[in-house]
Amino acid sequence: MLTLYGIPNCDTIKKARTWLEKNKVAYQFYDYRKDGISPEKVSSWFSEFPWDKVLNKASTTWKELSEEEKAKVTDAKSAAKLLSSNPTAIKRPVIEDENGKALTLGYNEKIYEETYLK
Repeated sequence: MLTLYGIPNCDTIKKARTWLEKNKVAYQFYDYRKDGISPEKVSSWFSEFPWDKVLNKASTTWKELSEEEKAKVTDAKSAAKLLSSNPTAIKRPVIEDENGKALTLGYNEKIYEETYLK
């Protein structure tokens, strides 16, 4: 079963959940705002997606960080640390397979079709 990581009130998460349900793709939802997320889990996503893509610089959370905090994010390790303490700065959603491998980042209907309907 897939795991969809995100926050429940995010519009992009709502689109992804609606798409998965409409296409009868089984998944479980993980709310990382409520349940937290470890730097190790975030780092595992960097093997599939560059850390600077997982870090959503368009997010309100990122924009509200001080310039000093932003300047500390220079590599995967520092990005994982920041994202685990500020999970709403993670690009949403991240969807993993049953083995914990990240399959998709963000919502793109075409990519979802290619990935989840094969």
